[in-house]
Amino acid sequence: MREFIVEADGGSRGNPGPAGYGAVVRDAVTGETLTEAAEYLGTATNNVAEYRGLLAGLRAAHALDPTARVRVRMDSKLVVEQMSGRWKIKHPDMKPLAMEARSVFPPDQVTYEWIPRERNKQADRLANEAMDAGAKGEQWSPTHSRADLAAPAESTPIESMPTGPVPTEPTPAAADAGGDRATGAAPAGQAQGSATVGQAQGPATADQAQGPASAGQAQPSAGQAQLSAPGWSAAPDLGAPATLVLLRHGETPLTPQKRFSGSGGTDPALSAAGREQAHRVADALARRGTIQAVVSSPLARTRETAGIVAARLDLDVAIEDGLRETDFGAWEGLTFGEVRERYPDDLNAWLADPEAHPTGGGESFAEAAVRLAATRDKLVAAYQGRTVLLVTHVTPIKTLIRLALGAPPESLFRMELSAASLSAVAYYADGNASVRLFNDTSHLRP
Repeated sequence: MREFIVEADGGSRGNPGPAGYGAVVRDAVTGETLTEAAEYLGTATNNVAEYRGLLAGLRAAHALDPTARVRVRMDSKLVVEQMSGRWKIKHPDMKPLAMEARSVFPPDQVTYEWIPRERNKQADRLANEAMDAGAKGEQWSPTHSRADLAAPAESTPIESMPTGPVPTEPTPAAADAGGDRATGAAPAGQAQGSATVGQAQGPATADQAQGPASAGQAQPSAGQAQLSAPGWSAAPDLGAPATLVLLRHGETPLTPQKRFSGSGGTDPALSAAGREQAHRVADALARRGTIQAVVSSPLARTRETAGIVAARLDLDVAIEDGLRETDFGAWEGLTFGEVRERYPDDLNAWLADPEAHPTGGGESFAEAAVRLAATRDKLVAAYQGRTVLLVTHVTPIKTLIRLALGAPPESLFRMELSAASLSAVAYYADGNASVRLFNDTSHLRP
């Protein structure tokens, strides 16, 4: 069986501060360097950067030979002891990273060894190169020839890497335009579901498809609707964004019947199919290892979905009332056809005007948009630089996507949003937003 040595390091100039990692894969017999990897991460902590370096090294080794044995050597005592199972991982931001690292190879193929920093100079050099590139607004790229790789260059140690307790700063959500941080979803090498945009849904029907929010209502804050040039939204000087991963709850008994199911009275639990969907998305998010917090709408179907996912990720669930579904008034529990038969004038007005209310004083889409814009701003401020899962409903997700794109209200009629689907939006410090994912259901396929 082939054997590799993985050496990895990470650093942060500030802790948290501008951070990067470096990783090297060597042939254990010849000592030849087979692969080098490095990346600028934006704002992160030392331990986050070290774990990212470990992940990059393991993935590079796996790409070379998934059957190989791997000896990981790092100068981070924390990472080595945690990954060896001798120290418990208590910090919630470290758990998903460790979980992802353990999933790259079967556990019996990987061993961990602590080495002094002076024996980890090549990975150290790469991490510094990545941070230097990031300071210039660039991404790291290899600068050495194949011949150079066999003899690691001397480099200045990462003097800015203080040691100490596990930091409070979380994993960077999206520091650049590529990789798992960019999407807030699947890491490099894992398939993404395709966005299903542009499928006309016709009128909003029940829990399945909702209508638009008002034009001119709840528009993004200053700069929010400005669309950046490709890659520009990931400029390092903006820091890591707040990435909101948007999960629609699993199916309820009303979902396949396409009945109105809002927050105005009908609050069904998940069906058996919906619980299975929640477990599938939980497994997928655990593999991706990017979620650092879970926030749910207060309704039963979202709380149940969030509970299943959070238990799998070993996280708690916070409740945010602003993520609740629209109140459909007297239409709750009815099909679209039943509403058209009983309340034709109210329905026609509601379809034509986002300011119109459902029969019985429900919430208009314009009002919902105002609520959701305020909720978005609150969550972005609370989770800047982090990746948070929001378990919510059709109207909130479509509205957040619309506001992020600066799209007109009628765009919501052209969005498909499936039960237990994932979408993601990254929000940067300058007010810009970047839609990273929409209606991903790849995790639901057998």
